[in-house]
Amino acid sequence: MSVPEPGSLLIVVPAFNEEGAIGNVVREVRETLPGVPVLVIDDCSIDNTAALAREAGAQVLPLPHHLGLGGAVQAGYKLAFELGYDYVIRIDGDGQHDPAYIMKIYETLRVTGCQMVIGSRYLNNDHAHSSFIRGLGIRFFRLVLWPILGQYVHDPTSGFVGVNREALQVFSKSFPLEYPEIEALVVLQRKAFRFVEVPCRMRPRAAGKSSITALKSLYYIIHVLLGVFVNVLKYEPKRRKR
Repeated sequence: MSVPEPGSLLIVVPAFNEEGAIGNVVREVRETLPGVPVLVIDDCSIDNTAALAREAGAQVLPLPHHLGLGGAVQAGYKLAFELGYDYVIRIDGDGQHDPAYIMKIYETLRVTGCQMVIGSRYLNNDHAHSSFIRGLGIRFFRLVLWPILGQYVHDPTSGFVGVNREALQVFSKSFPLEYPEIEALVVLQRKAFRFVEVPCRMRPRAAGKSSITALKSLYYIIHVLLGVFVNVLKYEPKRRKR
């Protein structure tokens, strides 16, 4: 695998109250990819997330207000685009994403020319750390997305995602705010962009616990469905040249 050229790849880590894991996440990434900058987007945490990220060697973008996951990710994409990066790979700040797979995502982006590459736990059946409710939600959204995207997506809720500069340009201007992963796929489809999945191993959270409860899962499904259909309605087919 080729080593990323200086200034071409940025690792973005959105984080909110992840002091129990963020230090190890940053150190693992830096050990795996020496010289590749790590940018932690601190979504107005009330713990030591920002300080521990800096101590581990990351650059930190502190947000003045809590924006939620989508807003934090978009802030990272916007800054990366303005700084001229060609590729951004997003990993979560809770330690679930194994940095050993970052280069696989990067190489796939570079070689295929796809605008997005998704690290999928389902291509190699490594979904031991997914809850029953999450698993049901993923199966549901697979069925919903298949006719919209025109292709099957195994892990539509994965946050282990790489994008190239074309996608950065789009996402820096408009990005789903609350639960971005699924809606972002529909945005790509509207732009006639391509995505592929690569198998990646996911790990249990290094610290803390997920805020997604059964009630929030129901809200999540309804909210995302509305967002998906709104994005579908925005679709504008390309006009044929006369």
